[in-house]
Amino acid sequence: MKESSVKATSPSRLVIASRESRLAMWQAEHVRAKLSLLYPHCHVEILGMTTRGDQILDRTLSKVGGKGLFVKELEVALEEGKADLAVHSLKDVPMELPEGFELAAVLEREDPRDAFVSNDYASLADLPAGVVVGTSSLRRQALISARFPHLVIKPLRGNLDTRLGKLDRGEYAAIILAAAGLKRLGLPQRIRALIDPAESIPAPGQGAMAIEIRSGRDDLRDWLSPLDHAQTSAAVHAERMVSRSFGGSCQIPLAAYATVDGESMHLAGMVATPDGVRVARAEVQGLATEPEALGRRLAEALSVQGAEAILAACRTDA
Repeated sequence: MKESSVKATSPSRLVIASRESRLAMWQAEHVRAKLSLLYPHCHVEILGMTTRGDQILDRTLSKVGGKGLFVKELEVALEEGKADLAVHSLKDVPMELPEGFELAAVLEREDPRDAFVSNDYASLADLPAGVVVGTSSLRRQALISARFPHLVIKPLRGNLDTRLGKLDRGEYAAIILAAAGLKRLGLPQRIRALIDPAESIPAPGQGAMAIEIRSGRDDLRDWLSPLDHAQTSAAVHAERMVSRSFGGSCQIPLAAYATVDGESMHLAGMVATPDGVRVARAEVQGLATEPEALGRRLAEALSVQGAEAILAACRTDA
């Protein structure tokens, strides 16, 4: 079959849907720059939007509908034809996309680690008993509580600048953020310590950006394919399969992190209760060309370690 004429053409205009936070706009601008290099004659616009996840700041995500709150409005823009593609932090994308949508590309990953941020202390180990640590993540809460039960963990919502502002006003002794966001916004100096993934396994997709489109847009998928980073894509597919195997909810503390070395992939994961008292950990090795099979293997290994009972306890407490 001959290559279609669609593949031989290039786009003349593309619209990117994005949240309006500074980090989200940086990501959209990053994708726009890459598209402009690929297609110099294409006019690439950014449609900034506010999502419910940006508006609801007084409750944790697990209590108000999950991470899908950050992408729904962008998907509506795609559905209504107001935008061609949406750019997301992959860890904010639900494990199951609505019917009619797909991920067309996963860009090369930034630093996937958690970052310890504080104005007064050098690391989690330096924090005295009773001080307050802020995080928006049940995963981070569980991991910190398991290692440092003497610390007080409190919710931290808002965009990156809002969170840093709360730290600077003294509301928290320290906060835990994704290193990728700080680095992308030129704020690496705010990082006092990077937390080893062996101690704080990242969330599925952490540090990676994804591009979502409407299904059936073969032309758009082809145009975006040069942006897809094969190693990152394989790694995050394995990680997301672990989460999908356990229901794909942000209401449970779950971590999964894959690294690729040639044809081999190493995948580590964790499921815990929010208080960190009960933790299941496991790791597996396999072919990088079979990421989803490896994700299922890790989920099975976690189940052997008691993951199902832990998840049942989390749902009872929710």
